[in-house]
Amino acid sequence: MNPWDDKTMIVTTTPSIEGKPITAYHGVVVGEAILGANVFRDIFAQITDIVGGRSGAYEEELAKARTIALQELEQRAASAGGNAVVGVDLDYEVVNNMLMVSASGTAVTVE
Repeated sequence: MNPWDDKTMIVTTTPSIEGKPITAYHGVVVGEAILGANVFRDIFAQITDIVGGRSGAYEEELAKARTIALQELEQRAASAGGNAVVGVDLDYEVVNNMLMVSASGTAVTVE
């Protein structure tokens, strides 16, 4: 089975998709997610930072925010008429104890 046969949105950081010519450009699309940090999670993350190791709670929130941002990006690309997004860039910021993930790219139609 060819992986391109299904109807899922193709999302890639590359400027093109090998073997899939771009037939139309639909403009820049953006997906964003802003999630608040939990006070208890912050305390445990600080302890983890002191003693070393990874902060699982923050990693989960980061993954959740990234998933939301990419899903929103796909929805906006589909609304613009695209079936793929190329040149995707992910940005991460902390704003007033809120975690922000932004995904942007160009919505396109590929064969």
